[in-house]
Amino acid sequence: MKACPSCKESMRQCMESHSFAFAHLYNDEKAMDMHIHDCYEIYYSISGGKQFLIDNCFYDIQDGDIFLINQFESHYLSQIDSQKHERIIMSIDPEYLKSLSTASTDLDRCFHFRDTEMPHRMHLTPEEQNRFVYLIHKFPSNAGLGEDILDRAVFLEMMVFLNRAFDRRCRKTEESAGPKADEEPNSYHAQVDDILSYINTHIQENLSLEELSSHFYLSSSYICRIFKATTGTTINKYVTAKRITLSKSLLSQGYSVNEACEACGFNDYSNYLKAFTKAVGVSPKKYAQFNS
Repeated sequence: MKACPSCKESMRQCMESHSFAFAHLYNDEKAMDMHIHDCYEIYYSISGGKQFLIDNCFYDIQDGDIFLINQFESHYLSQIDSQKHERIIMSIDPEYLKSLSTASTDLDRCFHFRDTEMPHRMHLTPEEQNRFVYLIHKFPSNAGLGEDILDRAVFLEMMVFLNRAFDRRCRKTEESAGPKADEEPNSYHAQVDDILSYINTHIQENLSLEELSSHFYLSSSYICRIFKATTGTTINKYVTAKRITLSKSLLSQGYSVNEACEACGFNDYSNYLKAFTKAVGVSPKKYAQFNS
């Protein structure tokens, strides 16, 4: 696998292949504005980064920082060193990563588990930095017979490595925070899976917190808490991201902006326009012109 020439090309190849792609970038690409997209993102800063904004939280970047961003978290690089900013960005199809996970190993965990003080960023040790860069550099050397198999093997090794590093930091954070209340986040999964399934099959309908609370006979505060602990995002952000993803698909199929607005569950056009433009970076009309 060769490195892509841009972040946008990495995302495009990732979603077209339904697997993953990566880019090794310097200062030859303008940083994207605030956005969300349909894939996971691994953002590794080698040198020159300044500040990252993820879901309204600012992070000062150090060389060796790695950010694990899921498809519902808005983000952008807010400050860049004017001379040089070298970074590696990997785009991953969530369904592909889920298909590689097992009952014993959840490779999605580092992108969704947010019940700690370190929700997005890890600072890699020098040994971990060398390991990550070594794995990235193995992809181009896999060209030839068996390239697809070797790429998948390296990718699996990388995701296990990152999840292990993530788990070590989570455990340290939890230990330093002391004992918590008698609740096991793993016990939330069945309930949250039911909530996610309901949202996905009723995305065009009213999905207010009150509606979900009434449907599942759970308090609003409890639903909010278990959803955030399990998925790493809020219900409102998840619903908005799913509706925007559906809207992008409808616009690409030739639906009008008004038709897409109504079909994806936005009851108010102005809210739809604002949410779509903020997440995608262009208005629905411009998106339809470029992608239909």
